[in-house]
Amino acid sequence: MAQDREHTRCLIIGSGPAGYTAAIYASRANLSPVEYSGLQPGGQLTQTTTVENFPGYPAGVDGNQMMGDLREQAEHFGADIRDGEIVKADLSKAPYILTTDDGKEIEADTVIIATGASAKYLGLPDEEKYNGMGVSACATCDGFFYRKKTVAVVGGGDTACEDALYLAGMAKKVYLIVRKPFLRASKVMQERVMSTENIEILFEHNTLGLFGENGVEGAHLVKRKGMPDEENVDIAIDGFFLAIGHKPNSDIFKEWLDTDEVGYLKKIDGTPKTKVPGVFVAGDVADPIYRQAITAAGTGCQAAIEAERYLSEHNL
Repeated sequence: MAQDREHTRCLIIGSGPAGYTAAIYASRANLSPVEYSGLQPGGQLTQTTTVENFPGYPAGVDGNQMMGDLREQAEHFGADIRDGEIVKADLSKAPYILTTDDGKEIEADTVIIATGASAKYLGLPDEEKYNGMGVSACATCDGFFYRKKTVAVVGGGDTACEDALYLAGMAKKVYLIVRKPFLRASKVMQERVMSTENIEILFEHNTLGLFGENGVEGAHLVKRKGMPDEENVDIAIDGFFLAIGHKPNSDIFKEWLDTDEVGYLKKIDGTPKTKVPGVFVAGDVADPIYRQAITAAGTGCQAAIEAERYLSEHNL
């Protein structure tokens, strides 16, 4: 074994609800897991303020605090949680070799990939400025805070339409900001959006920026950008929701594992198993549909149970 290489029975990559739950289960099964927390320790939930839809927190819980609690629980049972990122994977043969961002090699009998997905943003400085103060990439997480208020959703696909419909059930008014002169969403979604009274679709509009004193109060838009009749438009809103897709953090595994066309890792028969024996997936990196903390945690549990079974069957 190379000098700077260590061996572990179970390596967990990523540290959102999926990674931490996997670490709790793997630790309690005496697998002595090593977990690398990745670029964003705690995952996407650390970007939200209050989490109100996770069972067990009747008054809601701060996203950072909840992830801190999960980490503490995993460490309490003996998980070795480290800062740092896995930047390279060799899943050609077992034990698998994974390389950290500081060049360390880890040889793992089982691997649980829980690297999550990153919401796509427009790339406006104002998105960062108002992050958690009116800007969100998760309507189901944060929609509740905008009851009887006015919000905007950016996007023209199924996700944007779903988010707009979800928010329309709570908000006073929903603007759907669509770059193109049409919706890309499926016919049925288009019809539902068009027939919802409090949704107004702004076709051929691009967002230039946001404004507001202590949070989002409005958006600067441009209509028919680059055309002779180009026009600047301001709308008054309390919340700005991104629904232009997610990018699963799966790039370093694509050589070895199957993905869909977007990059989500594929499971075998709905289990956490992948086509590589002993390599399992959990959370949003393999979930284009639900993308919730509770579903991610559930798959983290499944992945750890499968890893334990695999190790036991192979006497590792």
